[in-house]
Amino acid sequence: MNTAIETHGLVKRFGRTTALDGLDLEVAAGEVHGFLGPNGAGKSTTIRILLGLIRASAGTASVLGRNPWTDAVAAHRDLAYVPGDVSLWPNLTGGETVDLLANLHGGADPALRARLLTDFELDPRKKSRSYSKGNRQKVALVAALSRRAKLYVLDEPTSGLDPLMEEVFRAEIRRVHDEGATVLLSSHILGEVEQLCDRVTIIRAGRAVERGTLSELRHLTRTTFTVVSDADLGSLAGVHDVQHDTRSWRFDVDSDAVPPVLAALGAAGVSSITVAPPSLEELFLRHYGEQTDADATSGTSLSRTHA
Repeated sequence: MNTAIETHGLVKRFGRTTALDGLDLEVAAGEVHGFLGPNGAGKSTTIRILLGLIRASAGTASVLGRNPWTDAVAAHRDLAYVPGDVSLWPNLTGGETVDLLANLHGGADPALRARLLTDFELDPRKKSRSYSKGNRQKVALVAALSRRAKLYVLDEPTSGLDPLMEEVFRAEIRRVHDEGATVLLSSHILGEVEQLCDRVTIIRAGRAVERGTLSELRHLTRTTFTVVSDADLGSLAGVHDVQHDTRSWRFDVDSDAVPPVLAALGAAGVSSITVAPPSLEELFLRHYGEQTDADATSGTSLSRTHA
C-alpha cells in the first residue's frame, strides 16, 4: 500500500456551516506529512473523520486502506493518535493512564515506555489531576509513542510543552519515521513542521490550497537578502520591503527575480551578501495574508472563498 491516508472531495457540514468543502488529501506511506491551516480551516474536522469519530457528509476517506467510519476498529489497531487538548481521568496516575491508553491498542513496549517516561521527564506515580497541561500532553505522547504503529495522527501534539520537550518530541518523530511509520502532523509551530515534514498540505476554508515538498512550496514567497554595499540597492527591480542602515541593506526578492538581482549585486561591488530561503512561516503568512487581503477587497467572506 503506497498511500496511508487518502480523501477525495471530502465534505462535512454542521447545519448551515460547511467545515470541509471538497478536501483532497493524500499522505504517502512512510512519510511525515504536515497539515497546516489557520484556525477554522477544517484541520480538526478532517482528523475526526479520519479517526472515525464523525461521518463525512460527502466524499470518500481511506485510512490504511480502510473506511474510517465503517471499519474504525480495524483501522485503530494500526493507528496512534495524540490530540492537542488532553483530558485525563483525574484519579488515575500518569502511569496507569499510559497503560490504559496503550492497552486499548495492544499494549506498550515496556523498554520503550520506560525510556519515554525518562526522556519526557514525566513522573508516572502522580495523579493525573495534579498534572499541568504540558504533563497531560506528555501522557498522551508517551501512550502513543510507546507502541509500534503504522500511522501516527498528531493534532497540535506539542501544545503546552517547553522547548526542551519539543526537541524530545521531534527526536521521537524522527525515530518512528526511520522505522517506516507514517505521520500526519497538524501543527501551528511552523518551524516544527519545517524540520520534520517531507511534504505539506495547506488547507483553507475546508479545501487544500497548496501541497508539495517545502522546496516546491517556496515559490509562494520571497527570498531574503542581507547585503553590505555602498551602492543604492533600493531601486533594484523585484526588490521589496527594503531596510537600509548605514551600509547594510536587507530586502526580499521575488523568486523569478533572484537571478537578475544577483547579477545586479555582482555589478554593484558588494562586500558581503547573505541569502536566506524563505521559512515555512513566511510562506504561510504571506499566502494567507494575500488571500485575506483579496477577500477584504472583494467583500467575500473568508469562510466561503475557495483558493
